[in-house]
Amino acid sequence: MSVKAGEILKGRCTCGAVQFRLEGPPMVVHACHCTWCQRETGTAFAHNAMIEMERVFLEQGEPETIDTPSASGKGQKVVRCPHCKVAVWSHYPTLGTHAAFVRVGTLEQPARLPPDAHIFTESKVPWLTLPEGIPAFPIYYDRESFLSAEVLARQTAVWQKANG
Repeated sequence: MSVKAGEILKGRCTCGAVQFRLEGPPMVVHACHCTWCQRETGTAFAHNAMIEMERVFLEQGEPETIDTPSASGKGQKVVRCPHCKVAVWSHYPTLGTHAAFVRVGTLEQPARLPPDAHIFTESKVPWLTLPEGIPAFPIYYDRESFLSAEVLARQTAVWQKANG
């Protein structure tokens, strides 16, 4: 990941009514190949950057939150522009609204956040070749063995906020 502490990444929806910034690096960036992400994005995978909501700042507009179903049965909250309907981030039940899974494609410089891992590759579309050098997992990875101590600490802090 080429984003350092203190750096700012700016993002927006397609029409520009919703604009936001991320302060500092995300915890982790996933390319998720599950069939639910394929359906939601209308493409081969979702490309999301997980970051604490306290590092996400709305600069313009008022997005709407839509409850949608998920494979877990617990649903997710997709945050969208009320005008162009582009999804800018999601919230999942395990971390609640304390973490955002920002759609990397909504950032002004999405190339700065390549995936740290490809997940749920067991349902990857067969015509997509994954790049060498980026870990790929059939389902999900073991957090303790994959993530750095710093990222684990950040995720644990968010989990504690979300779950008391």
